Amino acid sequence: MPVPVMTYFIFSVFLLLITPGPGVLSTAGVGAAFGRRAGIRYLIGLFIGTNLVALAVVSGVSVIVFSIPWLRQLLLLCSALYLLLLAFRIATSGSKIGFIDTQKDPGIVAGIILQTINPKAYVVNTTLFSGYAFMADNLLLETIVKFIIINAIWIPIHLLWLTAGIKLKSLALSAKTQRSINVIMASSMLAVVALALLSSSQSS
Repeated sequence: MPVPVMTYFIFSVFLLLITPGPGVLSTAGVGAAFGRRAGIRYLIGLFIGTNLVALAVVSGVSVIVFSIPWLRQLLLLCSALYLLLLAFRIATSGSKIGFIDTQKDPGIVAGIILQTINPKAYVVNTTLFSGYAFMADNLLLETIVKFIIINAIWIPIHLLWLTAGIKLKSLALSAKTQRSINVIMASSMLAVVALALLSSSQSS
């Protein structure tokens, strides 16, 4: 018996979202560095941002953007720089550094910005919305159903990563251990930046 296309779609959504990327890694990092309240605010921003990206993909705006090489490279550069800033703030959370306020947590706006300039968000949404035609005779209904499925999976996965970060924050670890965890979280984000830049240089 053939597996329904929707089943493949759901499985693909799960795999694409749960694998480490800027969104989930920064979610865990914010949770670990700044705690539950800050993490929830940041997650709300990511949620708004990811749906804005999905709308850009569905409406065709992203196709125009990515068809312009210099604009695509600019988007990648902005994403990398913003991730570097977030990684720095997570790594130095609680530290007193004169030229930047590391005590202030990233908020809703930070989450929106990250997703709207995050190349992975565009790639994932393009893959999901342009493929897996399980309602080929009704594209509008299929698009709506895809939005519902993606968000239904996106929310618990990101809450899971946030909870993991919050648990680390709530363990009452020593300042040195907590700082080491923050640095590891930030380093993971930097690895994502490096891989994205490497991938871009090889494909150009």
